[in-house]
Amino acid sequence: MPARVLFGINVAFGFLVWGVVAWYYIWPAVRHRPRAEALRPLLLLHAFRFVGLAFLIPGVVSPNLPAAFARPAAYGDLLTATLALLSLATLKTRGGIILVWAFNVIGTSDLLYAFYVADRVGVGQDPGLQGAAYFIPTALVPLLIITHGIVFRLLLQRKGW
Repeated sequence: MPARVLFGINVAFGFLVWGVVAWYYIWPAVRHRPRAEALRPLLLLHAFRFVGLAFLIPGVVSPNLPAAFARPAAYGDLLTATLALLSLATLKTRGGIILVWAFNVIGTSDLLYAFYVADRVGVGQDPGLQGAAYFIPTALVPLLIITHGIVFRLLLQRKGW
């Protein structure tokens, strides 16, 4: 089976499994909590997005991994992790909601842009270029996109902190 197909199957299963986890466990655990309390574990999860810097580490990824993909993915993840931590620190302040919105819009855009660029520069054609970082788009990114959706829902659904 071609590597592109195997990669696609991995990503699809990541979305499927994390979707089931979100449906049965994450959403029921946060939906009735006060918004700040519901957002806290989701922001903590995204604070680990510094792991995206792995796309810049030789030996973790192939030296042939296109920089047009690696740099924006890595630095976008670092920015998102920073915004998640700042959002946590200000969660119950007036400016907190602005930071959570910024975190969520920027973080979601970063992930969608990474998929777009990866496809454009051929990372999907040769997923082995990602080396040990292969687990990021196959196992972590589906979880991150799904939890961004949950954050959007919490932001739009609830009034007050």
